[in-house]
Amino acid sequence: MKELMQYIPILILALAVITILLTGYVKASPDVAVIISGLRKTPRVLIGRAGIKIPYLEKVDHLHLSQISVDIKTDSYIPTNDFINVKVDAIAKVRIDTSPEGMLKAEKNFLNKAPSEIALDLQDSLQGNMREIIGTLDLKTINTDRDSFSDQVMTKASKDMEKLGIEILSCNIQNVQDENGLINDLGMDNTAKIKKDAAIAKAEADRDVAIAQAEADRAANDARVASQTEIANKNNELSIRQSELKSIADAAKAQADAAYEIQNQEQQKVIQAATVNAQIAKAEREAELRAKEVSVRQQELAAQIEKKADADKYAAEKQAEAQLIRRQKEADAAKYAAEKEAEAIRVKYEAEAAGIAARGKAEAEAARLKGLAEAEAMEKKAEAYKKYNGAAMAEMMIRIMPQMAAEIAKPLSSIDKINIYEGAGGENGASRVSGNMPVIMKQVFDTMSEATGVDLSEIMKAGTYDAKVNRNVNISGV
Repeated sequence: MKELMQYIPILILALAVITILLTGYVKASPDVAVIISGLRKTPRVLIGRAGIKIPYLEKVDHLHLSQISVDIKTDSYIPTNDFINVKVDAIAKVRIDTSPEGMLKAEKNFLNKAPSEIALDLQDSLQGNMREIIGTLDLKTINTDRDSFSDQVMTKASKDMEKLGIEILSCNIQNVQDENGLINDLGMDNTAKIKKDAAIAKAEADRDVAIAQAEADRAANDARVASQTEIANKNNELSIRQSELKSIADAAKAQADAAYEIQNQEQQKVIQAATVNAQIAKAEREAELRAKEVSVRQQELAAQIEKKADADKYAAEKQAEAQLIRRQKEADAAKYAAEKEAEAIRVKYEAEAAGIAARGKAEAEAARLKGLAEAEAMEKKAEAYKKYNGAAMAEMMIRIMPQMAAEIAKPLSSIDKINIYEGAGGENGASRVSGNMPVIMKQVFDTMSEATGVDLSEIMKAGTYDAKVNRNVNISGV
């Protein structure tokens, strides 16, 4: 038991060491600095390695060592050395200075800050340094020698960054923009110069190409002429050789043609003899064939005549039957048409009779009604005439006198021409024509007076002075 009690402190110590190892073990990655502070005056810095911190007695902080991009864009136009306002956009790459002095300065300024927070803290200082450098340079230098501009910015800012524990890795100018577009004008000027130089170079190159092309064309032409001359000579030699060969060939062909012609004539004689024999044999065969054809033709004609007679007989029989059937149909159709026509005539006459009867009845009734109306009118007219006195009747007669005079004078109006001669006893013929009118009118008056019993002359006198003063009017009527 005593021996066991001796090992208890050792066990406690071992447990304490294990606890410290488990709770105080710290491991740092290469881009993060782990800073252990608390017991020592100078904090311990772990970069890419492990370490032990004493729990509750030491504290662990972190400092990012990775590269940080800081945008140093000017917010407003800055005047250059030649008094041209520009805006500059640049990017600076920075990181924490890992030297002992730099780490101490960075621990005081950027401990436990994220890279974006560190970039924001450095932005104002870097912009201020870039503004100072812009004021010392002209526009052309800033735009054309950007490396020198960025180096000056880095040199100027390095002093301030060193105080913060920051190391500047690079500074790149992204964009330069002036307020009045002078950079574009400079670019246009340079573009014009470049185009001019390019045009001159192109013209010189075209000239060299044209010269070389001319030389090449001349050489090619010389070679082509020499080649064509040689080809012409070869063609001429070939033509001469072909003519020689053709003469030899023509002579051989003439000999062959003569031999062939002799042979051909012999063959023709044989062929002609064979042809005559063949023709004789053909004529004999054709005579036999024609005799057989005449016999066959006679038989065919006999058969055709007999066949035609049978066909004509059959056709005549069929035609007679067809005519009989047609006549029967025509008779039936005529009978049917006559019956229909008689029926139509009967219906027509019955309708006409009924119409005539109805029309006669209507006309009789109309005549009866007309007679009744005329009788009634005559009766009323008679009653009216009874009420008339002589004066009324005379007035009626007088009203129609102008019409009567017009009718009497109508024959005179149809006379186209009148020849007037001296009358008997010196009487003028014209006076006799004009005198006929009063005579005719008087005769009409007398006739009307006799017919009506009214003395029209007395009625005419009723309006005269004598009638009004002496009351000498005698009007009488029936």
